[in-house]
Amino acid sequence: MRWALVKVCLAVTTMVVVAFAVPLGLVVKEMARDRAFSHAERQAAAVAPALSITTDHDQLERVVASAGSDTEMAVHIPATDGRAAVDIGRRRAAEADIAAVRRMGRASTTATPGGSVLLQPVALGSGAIAVVEVYVPEAEVSNGVGTAWAVLAGVGAALTVGSVAVADRLGVRMVRPARRLVEGAHELGEGKLGARVPEEGPTELRLAAVAFNSMADQVVQLLANERELAADLSHRLRTPLTVLRLNAASLGHGPAADQTRAAVAQLEREVDTIIRTAREAKPQTAAAGPGAGCDAAEVVRERMGFWSALAEDEGRTWRLAGVERPVRVPVARADLAAVLDALLGNVFRHTTEGTAFAVDVHNGDDAVIVLVSDAGPGIPDPDAAMLRGRGSGSDGSTGLGLDIVRRLAESTGGDVRIGSSVLGGTEVRLWLQLDGRGPAARGGHRGGVRRRRGRLAAK
Repeated sequence: MRWALVKVCLAVTTMVVVAFAVPLGLVVKEMARDRAFSHAERQAAAVAPALSITTDHDQLERVVASAGSDTEMAVHIPATDGRAAVDIGRRRAAEADIAAVRRMGRASTTATPGGSVLLQPVALGSGAIAVVEVYVPEAEVSNGVGTAWAVLAGVGAALTVGSVAVADRLGVRMVRPARRLVEGAHELGEGKLGARVPEEGPTELRLAAVAFNSMADQVVQLLANERELAADLSHRLRTPLTVLRLNAASLGHGPAADQTRAAVAQLEREVDTIIRTAREAKPQTAAAGPGAGCDAAEVVRERMGFWSALAEDEGRTWRLAGVERPVRVPVARADLAAVLDALLGNVFRHTTEGTAFAVDVHNGDDAVIVLVSDAGPGIPDPDAAMLRGRGSGSDGSTGLGLDIVRRLAESTGGDVRIGSSVLGGTEVRLWLQLDGRGPAARGGHRGGVRRRRGRLAAK
């Protein structure tokens, strides 16, 4: 588009310059010719009064010398009343041309080597016709024409270059927003949902940028809705199912109890299938923008209020620390709640009744660490568990819980680690970075965090 606009402007400007410069150049040439011959006519007119008074050779020479140069002017007086013809000055015109002017009685011009001559008839007192010849050199006819043509050419070239420069700038102004719009569309197509286009440039491109940004916002909203749907499937269904499974395990033996446990297991498998399907169709969404976040301490207290009731029913002791003061984290409240439900749900799902667990929140200057630990048997292969969290899961698990935890941590520049807890079981360490720099840049999990150990509230 940019070069097309430049080419069009170049063609139009060139045609305009040619249309005006060529006729103007011809006019300048004609004006120079008219100026030269007007000067010759004035010289001839200066001799005419003297010819009407006298035809004396000496007097006419003085008149010619005062009017011009005898090398450029000549006077031709015909023979009359027995007087011989008189020629004053240098003759350049042919005799036939001079005779024709006497016969016609009007001025005429004729070409001669090196220029032209003006032949001006003058009536004498005797009634004869004298002819005044004025030589006009070619250099005088074209005097100033070359300079004028050079000026016209320079002006035309300047106009052409200026128009091309203006067209190029206009092209850049039009092409740059269009290119940004294309780049934004490619980024959005590649899954970069934070891609937006500056709303600048011509009106049409500005409107296109506004429409694109609105469309991108709608896409983000739709994907966020889909993400919420997956979260509902994973946390609103699996959490009650965990309670049902634990309650069904306490029903004892018998046909009704076995059927209940089989139905709960079948329902869990169906929910797992639905979760896997939703997870495979769900792309990554953009990270939370500036200003987004929640109070991690408040969310932890709220979720522990839910899980503590189930812990009491199963005889589990639990402890909570680090939630006495607000702890801001750059994640959405619903996302953090989903992560806590996934981690605590794993504790209840994979440990026996009566197993103790704890949740610790450590607030640092640049990161927040949430530790969920238990006194269970632990995880034999933490690396395999993390890989399963990135995959499709195995029998009895969708792998969605660890994947939700990992994605939340990575959205802040943090990560997730699985290790051994002080209680003797598994410890899941959720690292939430506050400034967007990953823990690797700070020498590991402990390098940039000022850990805070509060009193542990036991129940």
